[in-house]
Amino acid sequence: MGELLGVAVLGAGHMGADHIRRLARVVSGARVVAVADPDLARAEAAVAGLTGVTVHTDPLAALDAPGVAAVLIASPGPAHEEALLAAFARRLPVLCEKPMVPDSTGALRVMEAEAALGRRLAQIGFMRRYDAEYRRLKALLDGGGLGRPLMLHCTHRNVSSPDGFTSAMLINSSVSHEIDAARWLLGQELTAVTVLRPTPSSRAPEGLSDPQFVLFETESGALVDVEVFVNCGFGYQVRCEAVCEAGSARIGEAHTMVVTTRDGAREEVARDYLVRFADAYDCEVQAWVDATRRGEVTGPSAWDGYAASVVAEAGVRSLETGARVTVEAAPRPALYARPGG
Repeated sequence: MGELLGVAVLGAGHMGADHIRRLARVVSGARVVAVADPDLARAEAAVAGLTGVTVHTDPLAALDAPGVAAVLIASPGPAHEEALLAAFARRLPVLCEKPMVPDSTGALRVMEAEAALGRRLAQIGFMRRYDAEYRRLKALLDGGGLGRPLMLHCTHRNVSSPDGFTSAMLINSSVSHEIDAARWLLGQELTAVTVLRPTPSSRAPEGLSDPQFVLFETESGALVDVEVFVNCGFGYQVRCEAVCEAGSARIGEAHTMVVTTRDGAREEVARDYLVRFADAYDCEVQAWVDATRRGEVTGPSAWDGYAASVVAEAGVRSLETGARVTVEAAPRPALYARPGG
């Protein structure tokens, strides 16, 4: 396919450093040519051992670095809008980690800016679409053998929440993955959300409403429920069961290793998302690199990023008020396909 795709990575924290490693050592067809992070020492540590990489504290300087042909945004969510608009201005293809933009107003600006170009440049990092189990479930539902989907039951558990994690972030950070997965699996938009709050776990930090029970309604009348529990204490677990008119299918149960010794057998439980979804991230980035080198943009779109922000904001309002909240989204531009595409 010719020379390697030169990628600028914005953000060298937990996620960004992992993507730098992935681009350099796992996926084919790409190389890291620039990295930006406000913490220069962190950026330098993330590229240790790599050659031909320039390091910056200014993300715009990284976009303008020699050899940059594409951008991977892994900086904190509030920095995404400026970076995306700058990439669009330079006509650079982008893989942007979720959230595309945390607030729906900013997400709408990004989507409208891309739509004004008349072509897609952005792929949004909803990596569950690249997970083998999720892809099998998607193919099964699309095949129609189980009949019309009636309900999705979802579980999302973390060992513990990081410092500064808020009750709203259970919705707009954690459950945002279920928002996109449900839209994609069902090929439908989410139209309303209700958030219920049981008595917080004793493991939850003071003031954090954890766990939560989130109920989404879809445009066809299907229901999606999500148990989100970010301080469960024992592991990272993501499960999904589709209940349809002619059967059901469940994923997430067997994504583990069973270790047997003379003392018995035990199952290993993943400790975080980078372990559970390692293969999905690899497939996602490889698909982005391959498509970009072909001159194409595939995967979750800016509309998907915007839709996730709108639904999450409705969820936060429901969390705060205890009421059912209707999702109110802008019209979908013709550039973007349906959510199940």
